[in-house]
Amino acid sequence: MPPKTTLKTQSKILLSDSLKSVPWLVHAFSTRLGGVSRVYGGKSLNLGFTREDSRSAVEKNRAAFLRQVGAIRKGCEWPLIAVRQLHSDLIHCVSEIPEAGLTGDGLITQTPGLLLAILTADCLPVILVDVKRQAVGVFHAGWRGTVKRIVEKGVGEMQRYFGTLPRNIKAAIGPGVHGCCYTVGPEVRTQFESQFEYGSKLFREVEESDPVREKYPLLFLTARAPGHSELPKKIYLDLAEASRRQLVAAGVPAKNIHASPLCTSCQTDLLFSYRAEKGITGRMMAVAGIRS
Repeated sequence: MPPKTTLKTQSKILLSDSLKSVPWLVHAFSTRLGGVSRVYGGKSLNLGFTREDSRSAVEKNRAAFLRQVGAIRKGCEWPLIAVRQLHSDLIHCVSEIPEAGLTGDGLITQTPGLLLAILTADCLPVILVDVKRQAVGVFHAGWRGTVKRIVEKGVGEMQRYFGTLPRNIKAAIGPGVHGCCYTVGPEVRTQFESQFEYGSKLFREVEESDPVREKYPLLFLTARAPGHSELPKKIYLDLAEASRRQLVAAGVPAKNIHASPLCTSCQTDLLFSYRAEKGITGRMMAVAGIRS
């Protein structure tokens, strides 16, 4: 089992204990608590420009979040650099505010005063920090990005642009949907098993229960041995373990990789979950930046 970090609530944000010791780093994982959005129950900290919420509410939430994170330089908030996410393996290296919007699922920088951000509501947010070269990266790792090796490629891009050595990386995997709740179809398992030699170890199967069948078994008798038709099985994917294994494969020491124990689907009182809330939900933000 991977080592897991303790995430402590500070105001309405979560910090990774493993990254708090890096003096030049600004980082955080947001929750749904606090904020001014009213469309997702109570006053919530929705940080994504969703269909249901107003732009003004999200902008106020983002300003409050940046203040909580401490991303302020000379009295001004750091510029927030985000991407239009599309479940890809596209990673951008940024050294200044982009003139045009970026599309992809990963950002890396070595430039102080820029706050890199990705949005999630079940997918995993992953923060990578090169503690020697003072470089950071943030990545959006859903199952599609994970099967395309988004975090593994993130390590490679940090090597290419900054000369990062994997052994000097600290990684924090933030809250996301866990293997206890993340059901997928057999086609997803097939993709993982075709890409990774350990792919089968990322899944578990649970036979679905059927109370009607259990009460009236004679209704379901068939000619198939051993006399009953088979119940379908649910397939669960451990997405955090998939990212952890990718990082280890890329050379990041296992002791440097810490995963949040929080499942978005289990804890909708604290976190947004697209699946658990049937698509009507806000977005959380993971950020990382370098103090000057």
